[in-house]
Amino acid sequence: MSVHQAKINWQHNPHRSDSATYSRNHQVSLNGDQQLKVSASTEFKGDPNCADPEQMLVSAVSSCHMLFFLAIAEFQGFQVESYEDVPEGYLEKNAKGGMEITRIVLSPSVTFAGDKQPDQQTIAKIHANAHKNCFIRNSVTASVEINHS
Repeated sequence: MSVHQAKINWQHNPHRSDSATYSRNHQVSLNGDQQLKVSASTEFKGDPNCADPEQMLVSAVSSCHMLFFLAIAEFQGFQVESYEDVPEGYLEKNAKGGMEITRIVLSPSVTFAGDKQPDQQTIAKIHANAHKNCFIRNSVTASVEINHS
């Protein structure tokens, strides 16, 4: 077991463009004194210059998948040169009428180096194993799809 912690800090400030409400901007502090500027998504009166929680969730799923992919590829003797993903999360109404991220689509593009090169079937198997083992994916109810090239 391990414990993971972040610090959230919000202070009341007026909203930049709507004086009838408050600013959604806040700070998230992570390991190594990392400071993230976070707000609600723009659809919910958030600051477009800040990350939003939905983006952070989607990036967490993508990051976790990538880390498992890299570990599995290395274990199988493949050298990954680069890995890029532009994941998308879909905030939609759920069956209960509330909103949730219902679906996350990962679109990783992986480049390998070295003499040992995997074929497309092997890459698909590595993605499937990464998908199966990703802690974050296993923690969310949203479906996670992988479109890999």
